[in-house]
Amino acid sequence: MFTEIIKLKFIIKTMNRIYIFLIFILGITSCKSGYGPKIPHEMTYKQFTDKQHFYESEDGKIAYIDKGNGPVIVLLHGVPTSSWLYRKMIDSIANAGYRVIAPDMLGFGNSDSPAGYDLYHPNEHAKRLLALMDHLKVTHWTQVFHDAGGLWTWELMQVAPERIDNLIVLNTIIYPPGFQPPIRFKRGFFAKLAMSLYSNGITTNKMLTALFNDGLMENNLTKVSYEGYKKPLLRGQTNAMYNFFSSTCNNLPDYSETIKKIEKPTMLIWGKYDKFLVIEEMRDQVIKDLKIDAKNIHMLEAKHFIQEEKPEVINELILNFLKAS
Repeated sequence: MFTEIIKLKFIIKTMNRIYIFLIFILGITSCKSGYGPKIPHEMTYKQFTDKQHFYESEDGKIAYIDKGNGPVIVLLHGVPTSSWLYRKMIDSIANAGYRVIAPDMLGFGNSDSPAGYDLYHPNEHAKRLLALMDHLKVTHWTQVFHDAGGLWTWELMQVAPERIDNLIVLNTIIYPPGFQPPIRFKRGFFAKLAMSLYSNGITTNKMLTALFNDGLMENNLTKVSYEGYKKPLLRGQTNAMYNFFSSTCNNLPDYSETIKKIEKPTMLIWGKYDKFLVIEEMRDQVIKDLKIDAKNIHMLEAKHFIQEEKPEVINELILNFLKAS
């Protein structure tokens, strides 16, 4: 009798998951799609990746942009993006007298996406970032980070805080309050099924459209812009995403003690209407723990993907902050 009850509970739980997943599918397939107007001479994804270099890490090839000369600024993306997210910012920062390094972290963009699960844990991403910087003979730099880039940064601060000169926080994962990822799944069939929707070519556009509709004040991304996000997914770049949505999103690491120990000049730039990372639910704690001066707190009229919405504003804030540091 007890065994039958257990089986029945399992069946009910499974059916509930299927129901929720079907609702999720119906939701994204009903999303409005379409592209913003064409932009003359807009950089294509191929033109962007042609400028990338490659580093052979222990776990696989990592693609990265390395442009300019001067003090080093690292631009770190999140999930499910890549260095493509910073394409509107890189040239201006480099032209202002900085060396810009923008990697595609393992499992994203034009980097390798090897099979595995634990190799996509935040501490593994941090190790590979350090290895890349050692390879480039960069001893210290300013870290600009977005979304899951925060996890990789906090991990880095645990093992090599002396390497970072300044922190520039862009709508990133810090504390559980306010952390509202678009999807969460337990490891297994349903998580893998969700990842297949990003990569199967049939629902890829719908998934990305839903993501950017929620992540932008007004989704005017061009077809060329979408291609830079879509092509890696169509190549099956979902192993790192699978880890993030089935592990990190369910068990967010506690970095509070690490964050409180940070003694670095820090600037906060945040899209105040972000639905994925709601700043109002953690703002006071973040400002207190990172010891951010009021003059270095900037709330933008934007949502999550602020690099798409306000690239010029962010660049100006970064350059002014570094001049004053």
